[in-house]
Amino acid sequence: MKIPFVEPAICLSVFAMTLTAPLTTQYVYRRIWEETGNYSIAPDSNVSECAKNKSSPIFAFQEEVQKKVSLFNLQMDISGLIPGLVSTFMLLSHSDHGGRKFPLILSSFGALANSAWLCLLSYFAFPIQLLIASTFLGALCGNYTTLLGASFAYIVDQCKEKKQRTIRIAIIDFLLGIVTGLTGLSSGYFIRELGFVWSFSIATMALTVNLIYILFFLEDSVKEPSSQNVSVSWTEGFKNLFYQTYMLFKNNSGEQRSLLCLLLFTMITYFFVTIGISPIFILYELDSPLCWDEVLIGYGSALGSVSFFSSFLGIWLFSYCMDDIHMAFIGIFTTMVGMAMTAFARTTLMMLLVRLPFLFTVVPLSVLRSMISKVVRSTEQGTMFACLAFLETLGGITAVSTFNGIYSATVAWYKGFVFLLSAVLLLIPAISLCAVKCISRNAGSYVLLIQEESSEDTSDR
Repeated sequence: MKIPFVEPAICLSVFAMTLTAPLTTQYVYRRIWEETGNYSIAPDSNVSECAKNKSSPIFAFQEEVQKKVSLFNLQMDISGLIPGLVSTFMLLSHSDHGGRKFPLILSSFGALANSAWLCLLSYFAFPIQLLIASTFLGALCGNYTTLLGASFAYIVDQCKEKKQRTIRIAIIDFLLGIVTGLTGLSSGYFIRELGFVWSFSIATMALTVNLIYILFFLEDSVKEPSSQNVSVSWTEGFKNLFYQTYMLFKNNSGEQRSLLCLLLFTMITYFFVTIGISPIFILYELDSPLCWDEVLIGYGSALGSVSFFSSFLGIWLFSYCMDDIHMAFIGIFTTMVGMAMTAFARTTLMMLLVRLPFLFTVVPLSVLRSMISKVVRSTEQGTMFACLAFLETLGGITAVSTFNGIYSATVAWYKGFVFLLSAVLLLIPAISLCAVKCISRNAGSYVLLIQEESSEDTSDR
């Protein structure tokens, strides 16, 4: 018996990713710290011998380690950029006809292989430069945005009413919040009690269960995958994917095309800032004057993940009294305040309190995904999410690379500069959303027509 719920696969994948991301950053930090100088780290000690006194010899050393870790993260992100873009776009575009399971399977397999390699790398202490090669190879199978894009397309296939679609996507974000919160809270204890090898092994086991669930238990939302292009060459198939994307925009009227482009631009610019700044939080917390250990970093990650839960509650409550676009405005402006506050956090208490303005950070992402899905027909959902995942992959990797580079260049003279820059950059999606509001007034009737046609297509299927 097949199960028509993709949520278990999302939860298992996010658990593994949330556990692996801070583990990888702290493992790289530890290895570079030990390889750069003669300062050793005891297995049960803090992640780094953090010095708060600027006159201390170790202070200049830890600034050098911060730069090296940031640049190494930049190299890893760039190595997965091109293969991630190509695989994500091809897999999700093909899913409209070939089914949603294939991109879920391939991206899960890539994540499993990468996690297994991390186990071997940490156990045998291979050169950490091999992480760059594994990132490149793993991206050939897709990445986190591939899995999420296929999952959201899977959910949209099942939802006929627009309010049901918004709530269902919000529920996914709520589940993500619970999983990332609990995982982030426990990640520090995983490192302290189990070490890196066993912690990576737990992530590998979760991804194995995930792949088994998708392969043998998950039902495909596209009931009859098309087999008419079996004999078509890869070249023709690739051209067809670009043609589908071209038609996605060509089939819409001028105002509707502008609305779709503006929504995509708003989504990606907001995604660019929030994703790009995320890994900087750990480096910021490891460095002086905070000097957090692995447990405090886990607490910080857990508090940051509360935004998934609070965003779900916000969407659920706000949906009764305001439009989607106003919910997105609230999320953008509160996140802007949080970024500005983080730049001036100098104590542990202050760094924990700055999480409060981030309570609605996920609201714009959920709401904008729902708004974009309402603009296109049901037969174009896979292509639309392929475009979105393609842009998220490009924007995410570019953002992380950019923010790592900026932090590396500015950490010596002002660590909080990158957070102030993020607050300013969030004005761009806010202004773009104002333009969306103006255009949507004129395009509203067309959107209703699209939704009616999509409902008819779904019922015919």
